[in-house]
Amino acid sequence: MDRMTPAEQPYQGFEQGPIRPPSESGSLLIRVTRNCPWNRCTFCGLYKGERFSQRPVSHLLRDIDTVRHYVELLRGRPDSGGSGSPALIALPPDQGDRMALAAARNWLLAGANSVFLQDSNSLIIKPDHLVVILDHLKAAFPGIARITSYARSRTVARLADTDLARLAAAGLGRIHIGLESGCDEVLARVQKGADREAHILAGRKVRAAGIELSEYYMPGLGGRAFSRQHALESAAALNRINPDFIRLRTLALPDGLILTREQVGGGFVKMGDRETAEELLLFLQSLSGITSRIKSDHILNLFEEIDGILPDDHQRMLAVIRRFLALDPEEQVLYQIGRRTGLFRRLDDCRDPVLRLQAQQYVERWAVTPANVDAVCDELSKRYI
Repeated sequence: MDRMTPAEQPYQGFEQGPIRPPSESGSLLIRVTRNCPWNRCTFCGLYKGERFSQRPVSHLLRDIDTVRHYVELLRGRPDSGGSGSPALIALPPDQGDRMALAAARNWLLAGANSVFLQDSNSLIIKPDHLVVILDHLKAAFPGIARITSYARSRTVARLADTDLARLAAAGLGRIHIGLESGCDEVLARVQKGADREAHILAGRKVRAAGIELSEYYMPGLGGRAFSRQHALESAAALNRINPDFIRLRTLALPDGLILTREQVGGGFVKMGDRETAEELLLFLQSLSGITSRIKSDHILNLFEEIDGILPDDHQRMLAVIRRFLALDPEEQVLYQIGRRTGLFRRLDDCRDPVLRLQAQQYVERWAVTPANVDAVCDELSKRYI
């Protein structure tokens, strides 16, 4: 943890962190904290070697005001002194201001509807401070439709219900939580820092506060040894939470992760696409009595077309996986390579003659077979992490 208190930190200009959910691709990114206060998960290398720190509230307000300045210039408001033409706005000399100008431009192009608070756990700051930030955001940008943040279950579980209600009233509309698994054995093995009951408590508290909840399930995280337990107990936990969204994030192991080293040493056996698909089928089959929307909105997922609301779309989503599992091994290989190279977005893309030919060329060029396809796909997946 950074020893410097927020009040002592010098302002370094407008900042943005390294990550946000795919669903927040069009959001304005406001960096409330730097890096991750936990930073021990064995499947994540994003913040390893980086110190966690909270940014002073005054710095956040300056960031917001700086972006508002450039938004007004780009919009050409009469009181801004701007021409309204992005091409005629001089590039600021300060690096932070250049980042703010780019953020303002990209946000306007995306519709300027939503804001995402970075980095990994914005709710760790004092609720009073977060309310001030939320109020300033709404005052600066009255047209905001949604403000969102990542949070850890342990952090949310410790918050008073009254504080969560205050955050909801101040405009925090959605919280993303990395459940990853509802299996205590898996959570302990990957050093998640939360057990099943903490996840359930946190999720229920968010829902009770009237804030939308997006929970993440990571197919494959239990490895071959815990696959069934991981699927069944994760579904059981989510059935008790009934989040607004359940988002799929398939396990990938780039070089340098603790879990990757465990795999190399034989302590963790990573599953291939077919085994992971079977686990995902079991997980989805086990979801019941909830009204969550399932989203497979990440390039690491084998099935992007899994997207629907429970219970009405349940069987349609299950049918996607069953269809893949019923394919001949060679056809599975073709789809896996087409998906991992970004050619395919759905199973029916195998029937597109142009896309099919391109995928087949990759298969032949790399000599991909049912025996080596998972190793090839693991290497291809590293490009997206």
